[in-house]
Amino acid sequence: MFFVLSKTLGFFALPSNLLISIGLLGLVLLCTRLLRLASWLLVTSIVLLAVAGFSPLGHLLMLPLEQRFPPWDASRGSPDGIVVLGGAISPNISLARGAVALNEAAERIAAAVELARRYPDARIIFSGGTGSLLDAPAEAPVAIREFEALGIAHERITAEEQSRNTIENAVFSRLLAQPKPGERWLLVTSAFHMPRAIAAFRAADFTVEAYPVDWRTRGPIDATAPFASFTAGLTMTDTAVHEWVGLLVYRLTGNAMELFPAP
Repeated sequence: MFFVLSKTLGFFALPSNLLISIGLLGLVLLCTRLLRLASWLLVTSIVLLAVAGFSPLGHLLMLPLEQRFPPWDASRGSPDGIVVLGGAISPNISLARGAVALNEAAERIAAAVELARRYPDARIIFSGGTGSLLDAPAEAPVAIREFEALGIAHERITAEEQSRNTIENAVFSRLLAQPKPGERWLLVTSAFHMPRAIAAFRAADFTVEAYPVDWRTRGPIDATAPFASFTAGLTMTDTAVHEWVGLLVYRLTGNAMELFPAP
């Protein structure tokens, strides 16, 4: 029930979906006597879409998320295991085309393969089921094929394909890892997603060290940088708002002990 509700509310939590819905409502109301309200809704929709798409808003929302956890310090020694969160592969396209289709988060896979080669004794868990409300294939089996194609032995990798969200990523990964006292596990995911992922793993009593990848900003220098492309700005705004809303919902529902986890 929580999964269905979160996906439904998540749709309207994205600025692009919400603002377009406001504009469409305005169009519908143009056919009624509520012309003043219709005009107000249309103007509001257009203006806010422009702000979300062209202004530095997306950068401002993204930067605190990406800056929260610094790059991993390799000087502390070798990890015992590596958990890689899904989200880097499009399973439907992969199965339809008969080839692994990586998306904009592909660095999660690339970084995991690099770590696997650097630390040959480390166990690897790829956690990725399907986050879709519709009948969709799990991501983990496709990811395993890609790891093997890149030279990582099959016996080193464990596929976790039941999870549908970050909370379940943490719970099911811990069940598979069965971490022993003193073991060190890395968590590989996009930098902007790391605060919410760490919150979920801490709530699941799985101690992990953040290994952020897939940065979407250059750093504080982007704080005042507008977007030249409307779609690029709106996409970043959507992505950042999705994470902030997720952090708030996790805290309010008791699925996280902290609102904004720190290292």
